[in-house]
Amino acid sequence: MYKKILIAVVVILVGIQFIPVDRTNPPVTEEIEAPKNVLSILQTSCYDCHSNKTDWPWYAYVAPISFFIAGDVSEGRQHLNFTEWNKYDEKRREKKLDGVSEMVEEGDMPLATYKLMHPSAKLDDNKVSVIKEWIKSQEKKDNSSENEAGGHKY
Repeated sequence: MYKKILIAVVVILVGIQFIPVDRTNPPVTEEIEAPKNVLSILQTSCYDCHSNKTDWPWYAYVAPISFFIAGDVSEGRQHLNFTEWNKYDEKRREKKLDGVSEMVEEGDMPLATYKLMHPSAKLDDNKVSVIKEWIKSQEKKDNSSENEAGGHKY
């Protein structure tokens, strides 16, 4: 009985390896502009799920793990994509950056499952401060542009 169950599980695990999973990296249209130290943090902690520069690890090719990873990347890119930054208008960019600030401050990003396999992606207090300060500087820059343009953003 146990032998038949084991054989069935092995057959299923082998069979699901043939289910196609989208692991493509679409072309980069425009990467977010940020100082090197900020960009380095974003690339290490965010880009695998929030860019078209995903580094697909070997286990992203092994089902059923591949299903979860591909799903997380697809969802991450839908919410925020640092390499399609030109597709967001100014107001949407501000909202995206506010969301980044909130998520990293609360420790919601990167996901715990991602940090488990990528310890270097963990954001310590210093990295969170660097990101938050950069986002604040972006908001100040946007506000000064608005003031120079007579209260209108162009």
